[in-house]
Parts: sequence; structure tokens; C-alpha cells
Amino acid sequence: MIKEWADRNLKGDPVIWVIVVALSVLSILVVYSATGTLAYKNLGGNTEHYLLRHSFLVILSLVAMWAAHLVDYRYYARISRFALLISVPLLIFSWQFGTSLNEASRWITIPVINKTFQPSDLAKLALITQLASMLARRQQNIQDFKESLVPILLWCGLICGLIAMTDLSTAGLLLVTCMILLFIGRVPMKYLVMLTFVGLIAGSIAFSIGQRRETAITRIQDFINPEEIPFQAKQSYIAIATGGISGKGPGNSVRRNFLPHSYSDFIFAIIVEEYGIIGAVCVILLYLGLLYRGLLTATKSERAFGGLLSAGLSLALVLQAMVNIGVAVGLLPITGLPLPLVSMGGTSLLFTGLSLGIILSVSRGEIDEFSSNKTHNVKKVASAA
Repeated sequence: MIKEWADRNLKGDPVIWVIVVALSVLSILVVYSATGTLAYKNLGGNTEHYLLRHSFLVILSLVAMWAAHLVDYRYYARISRFALLISVPLLIFSWQFGTSLNEASRWITIPVINKTFQPSDLAKLALITQLASMLARRQQNIQDFKESLVPILLWCGLICGLIAMTDLSTAGLLLVTCMILLFIGRVPMKYLVMLTFVGLIAGSIAFSIGQRRETAITRIQDFINPEEIPFQAKQSYIAIATGGISGKGPGNSVRRNFLPHSYSDFIFAIIVEEYGIIGAVCVILLYLGLLYRGLLTATKSERAFGGLLSAGLSLALVLQAMVNIGVAVGLLPITGLPLPLVSMGGTSLLFTGLSLGIILSVSRGEIDEFSSNKTHNVKKVASAA
């Protein structure tokens, strides 16, 4: 019964659906545990508030994913340019007049509903989609610098530069994703070097006049100097070290009472503390599985746009996950990047769901096309007989 319903309503790669559901369930469990202290401080111990709120956001992201996967992925190429054009003024507005949290104004408060929106999430999705569309259309003249590469370099530099004004880590990760996507799209290496220079120029400007200069310098210095471990990093290391092989069990974290942002930036440390190395390895394998299935969808795609779109979005999600995990275990400087599909959040969860829905739309299109071709071939053989 359940299988029949899933076959009718959940199209595309079934493995991606399973991975997303597994990470979503884990997200609800870990966020519920990690927000205990936050609930005690802000709500007098009402932990169910954050449980219900986060569960609603997870369900909303799954609904967005389901809705996005029903749309023909080629439609997203048409609206990505419009989304990019909208993103530019939104990023400028958030930089200059946005709601400030953690010494950075990355958010815009939506009137009436009084909820915050992070324009960089929209800009990331729009840029990757538009980049895939531009590369697909220019495959025949990809060597033409003026016609093919100038628009790509300008969009990448503009969007990454504006995001870097308030969030250097997100901008840097997006630039790396764009470079990998350009490499997959057969862009010559000399132009990739040129994009690197464009990124460095945009990053330098953002570093000079943006909001995160002092924070970035401090975090890099703390990372280089092992004798002065930041409080957040120290608590994360303790949580991971005390997790052991099998962990302390769901809801039994101790470091959640001391670790700032244990429900978002450092949620992987809580996962290791409660579920141990076994749980950590399972989470990493789920993300690697997501990357593999996304790239597999890209290789099976009959159209350049579908393949580049699936590859770009898969890389963006999994690279962000690896950076978040790297920060938690001390391999990278502290950043504010959440763990996709797991960390508590609003627009980040929603746009992650949309990204996964688009990947599923690509895989659904290829499966439908394969089934259609197979049926056509069977009918052709039958008529010939």
C-alpha cells in the first residue's frame, strides 16, 4: 500500500527520497535535544515549542521539495534570470538595512508575518541554476570569451561579492561550487583562473568594506594558533571526544548546555555525542550518497542543462555539509554555515528542499523519458512483427 502510494506521488530517484527522509527524521530528533537549554532560557523550559516549530519547518521543506520535483526542470531555466535580478537589490538591502544577528545583517524581516528571510539562499539557488542554463546554451561556442564567458564571470563576481559583504564563508563556498560547475561545463582552464581572480577581487572589496572583516581575521587567527582554542570549538571537541563509538544516546547530550548554536552551526558535534562514531559515519555516508545519486542523475541526463543543474545543486549541498562537519571536528576555521537538512533554520531549510526537489525533477524527467522511449521501442517492434 505504501509502496503503491510512493510510486504514484514520489517520482524521481527513490534513493534520494530515502536519504532526505532519514536526514529529516534525524534533524527533528537532534534539534529537539539541542534546543533544551535554549528553551529553558527563553521559554521557561517549554522544549515542545522548538520541537513543533522545527518539525513544521522540516515538513514545509519536504512539501517544497515535493512541489518542486513535479515541475519540469527546464522551467527553472526561465525563472532563474528573474530570480537573480531580484536577488541583487535584496542582497544590497540586507547589507545596508537588514536585520542584524550575530554582528551581520544577512536577514530581511518580512512585514506583517514578522519572519526573517535570508536573500543569500535565494541568490545561491538562482546563480547555480542560471549558470547551468548559460553553460548549456553555450556549449557549442564555449571558447568564445566575449559571448560566453563574460556574462558568466560578471554574474559570479557580482553575486559572490554581494553575499561576501555579510557572509564570507557562504560566498567562498559558492565561488568554489561555481568553479567546479564551470569545469564540468568544459570551460577552459584559463577562464577558470580568470574567475579565480574575479573572485579574489570581489572578496577583497567585500573584506575591506563588508561587515565580517574583524570576525574573519579573528577566526583565522584562532584557527592558526592552537594554544587559543575558541570556546565554541573547545566545547565541540569535548562533545565529539566523549561520544565514543555508540554515543550517549538520544537526548543525553551534556555539551548542549554549554555549546553555543548547538542546534545549528555545531549540530554535528551533538550528533557525535549522542550517536557516537557510528552515527557520525552514517550521516557522512548519507551526504556522500546524496552526492553520488545527484552526479549519477547528471551523467544520465540527455540534456546538458539537466546534468549541469543536478551536478551543481548536489555539489553545493554536500560541500556545505562537509564544511560544517570540518568546522565541528577542527579541520576548518569556524563559520556560520548550517548542516543542510539537519540544522535548525527557516529559509535555509526551505531552499534546501527546493534544491533537492529540482534534482529530483531532473531525475524524474530522465526516468520518464527513458520509460517513454522504451514503450515507443516496444510498440515499434510489435508493429514490425
